[in-house]
Amino acid sequence: MNLPLLSLLIFLPLATAALLWLLPARLTRHLVAAGMTLSLLLATWILFSFVPAGERFQLVERALWIAGLNVQYFVAVDGLSVLFLPATALLFLGSLVACWNSIEVNRRLHYSLLLLLQSATLGIFCALDTVLFFVFWEATLLPIYFLLGRWGATAEAGRVAARYFLIMLAGGIPLLLAFILLAASQPVPTFDLSLLLAAELPRSTQYAVFLLLLLGFGLKVPFVPLHTWLPQFALAAPGSLTALLVGLKLGAFGLVRFAIPLAPLAAQDLHWLLAGLGTLALLYGAVGMLAQSNLRVGLAYASICHVGLAVLGLSAFTAQAAQGAISLLLSFAVATGGAFILLEFLRQRTGSTDINSLGGAAKTMPLLASGFLICGLAGVGMPGTSSFPGEFMLIIATLHSHTGAGLAALFALSIAAGGFLSLYRKAFFGPVTWPEVAQAEDLRPREWLVLVALIVMVAGIGIYPGPWIEIVRPAAEAWAAGLGR
Repeated sequence: MNLPLLSLLIFLPLATAALLWLLPARLTRHLVAAGMTLSLLLATWILFSFVPAGERFQLVERALWIAGLNVQYFVAVDGLSVLFLPATALLFLGSLVACWNSIEVNRRLHYSLLLLLQSATLGIFCALDTVLFFVFWEATLLPIYFLLGRWGATAEAGRVAARYFLIMLAGGIPLLLAFILLAASQPVPTFDLSLLLAAELPRSTQYAVFLLLLLGFGLKVPFVPLHTWLPQFALAAPGSLTALLVGLKLGAFGLVRFAIPLAPLAAQDLHWLLAGLGTLALLYGAVGMLAQSNLRVGLAYASICHVGLAVLGLSAFTAQAAQGAISLLLSFAVATGGAFILLEFLRQRTGSTDINSLGGAAKTMPLLASGFLICGLAGVGMPGTSSFPGEFMLIIATLHSHTGAGLAALFALSIAAGGFLSLYRKAFFGPVTWPEVAQAEDLRPREWLVLVALIVMVAGIGIYPGPWIEIVRPAAEAWAAGLGR
């Protein structure tokens, strides 16, 4: 059957959002759950339809969109992106469960914004026209702004939302400039990524393109010192939204998809810059985590640390590095996203995720405590969990290309692991001293299902990573071959 599977996946959330306003309000949550479940099934169908040994870009859908500018509606998947589709759908479904009982006002608007964000995020992973990608990229800003500003967890949520919106809006300027510069550098201006990857650009043009893309995507990664919005976001946003923003590392994916392969000579000349930014993020994130008393902020710093490892590994420019980076980013969606979802469950029960307001939570919420421990250990790269295969490949690639930075990475990862265990011990062990913790109930049935799905993914990828790595391998080899490696 020649179905436009990717278009169906991208626009199904939008159709669900439109339907929300036509049906009775009492059906809102169940309709959103049905739509997101259908998205997960469709994303899984796409994954099983993908042939790793086949053409690099598959399930191609192409149509002329803006004729005067040669802009196309061009979507497809390869081994670098196809795994993110079911991971994204699963994470959005988990986020829906996390806010199932906490949204009492303007439910239709809230769920419509969440579905718009899902549609734009799926489009980012599928778009192979740079203008189409930019449209999806910018389309994530408004729903995040309103979800944070209207349903934030603190009184500062409105200010944090405005700051995030302005920073990311500014970050879109260098991205658009780079895409225009790429198109203008061709004999016939084009925004087609498959054609741009095959084009040979002058080194000076590559430098401009690479630095512009590095800045635009770096705000979203986020690189140090462009990171300051993330800890504030993690504290002010509801956990369901933070899980999506921190779990789906769109900025790092942009580096893999666009920045490095579109300007390979400049990227390799500036390998020291990538390695330096990655190492700085590793060390800063690990040390910053030690200074935190709030579990959400601590996890935000841990994510800065571990995405730094992905960037550092990419500076090796090998297929192994690309495989490791994609594997680690996939694990973020499951492990880090799952950890934030569980922290939202904790916040709804106790009113806080600060360790000074917890203590002994494992006694009253053993399932929640166990799930958070598993996701947290996956986040720090524990062998047998989903992050370990990617981290192992990245460390090996880094030690071959930047030995000193690789040793610094091992040191930083050890600090981050110790920081997580310290936060976990203070929050979940010891005597129960707060009435909110003493009276808290453990996971409900639908929340328990989310936990089971997370554990299955974390353990499945960690114990038997072969099938997932084989999906990525051909595309990673093509990625490295395009760099001349």
